[in-house]
Parts: sequence; structure tokens; C-alpha cells
Amino acid sequence: MPIEVHQFPCLSDNYGYLLHDPASGETACIDTPDANENLRQARAKGWRITQIWNTHWHPDHAGGNAAIKAATGCRIYGPAEVAARFPLDHPLAGGDSVTLGTARAQVIDAGGHTAGHIAFHLPDAGIAFVGDALFALGCGRMFEGTPPQFWSSLLRLRALPPETLLYCAHEYTASNARFALHADPDNADVQAYAAEVTRLRAAGTPTVPFRLAREMATNPFLRADDPAIQARWGGSEASETFAALRAAKDSF
Repeated sequence: MPIEVHQFPCLSDNYGYLLHDPASGETACIDTPDANENLRQARAKGWRITQIWNTHWHPDHAGGNAAIKAATGCRIYGPAEVAARFPLDHPLAGGDSVTLGTARAQVIDAGGHTAGHIAFHLPDAGIAFVGDALFALGCGRMFEGTPPQFWSSLLRLRALPPETLLYCAHEYTASNARFALHADPDNADVQAYAAEVTRLRAAGTPTVPFRLAREMATNPFLRADDPAIQARWGGSEASETFAALRAAKDSF
């Protein structure tokens, strides 16, 4: 039986995820933005939370760890940075793997938003949970990392199969689309994507998840090595172009 993903909105603009393996009955919370809502959603599905997979330490991603563990006795996996602030049982880093019943996820170093940020790629399911490293038409703010680090992380995510379905942690796509139109105004694919985002959000429809292939053609942060983007934004190295884009988005 295929792995199941249950997505739900929480807090002001977060998405929570429950990843369920029907064969074993195991369920993982992908981050813990709202412990009460995570638990409520699991009860509504009739699923037993057995694991938490954290992408990074921020409170809207790991702040529910303690309450969910107290309620369920689950095991908590995530980057070592989580342990300084919230419960963590099993530290993970890029190159590791973690299993949920019959499903296996590869851990990808996605540092930049925070220094130790990770992502989870489930190749058999064709999905990846990218936290705040990569958004539809955008990427996370660079709070702790450096431009070369963050750009290298985005290259690792960009190297996943193009058909990979990406699950990020926030509904930021409308704002990201406005910046993408500014960053790459002559890109017809960006224009079509932005128009679709406007329609979806007007109807209250999520823009997440999204396909990597589309991001490769439209997301300016994934295209910092594209000659057209470099010509517009400068930088002799792609990481410098990425830094210029990120700084511009911060004040956009």
C-alpha cells in the first residue's frame, strides 16, 4: 500500500503534515507547528503518531515536540540543532536515512535558512519534505547560513528527480510570485505560474505541494546559475547571484 500524506493548515500560514505507512500503521509528524492540531488531525484520521521528523529548530517546526511526545511516546528525529531547544531522540544529518514502517527517507543537507536544516526525500514515493529551505517560487530567509552554503543546499534539492512532489512548510506562494515576476519579468512560465497562483489563492486552494520540474523553470532562487538571471542580478559566481536575489527579496 502506498505511503499517505495528510496536509492541513495551522498557525497563521504553516502547513502541517502527517506521513502514514498503511502497512505498518506508523505515522510521522513532519515538523510540529501546532501540537494540539497535529494530535487532533491524527485522531480524526485514526492514525497513531509514532515518530516526529523535524527539518530545523524554529519553534513553528519543533515547538510541538514535547507535547506530542508526552501524548504518544513517539520517537523524534531531526538535525542536532533541535536538541538545544526542544526534545530530540535521534540526530540526523545529510546522508543519513530514516524509516517509517516500510518507507525509507533519505536525509538531505539543506542548511542555509538555519545552519542545520535538513530535508527528507522519499524516492519510492516521489516526494520530499523541504521545510523552509525551498518554497514554491521562493526559498527561506537566510537566518544562519551563508550564500555558498544555501546555494549548495538548493543545488542538492534541484538534483532530485524533476517529477518529485515537494511539500514545504508555508503558504508563501502569492508573495513569492510577486517577487519572481520582479526578478525574472520576461519569463512566460513565471507569468503563467503567477496567474495560476492568483486563481488558486482567490479560491482558498493551497499551492502546496508543487513539482520540482516547474520550480526549475520558474523559481529564481533555483536559477541563480542561469545566464539570464545572472545578467540581471549580477555576480560572477552563482552563490553571489543567489545572495543578491535573497537580499532583494528580504526588502521587497
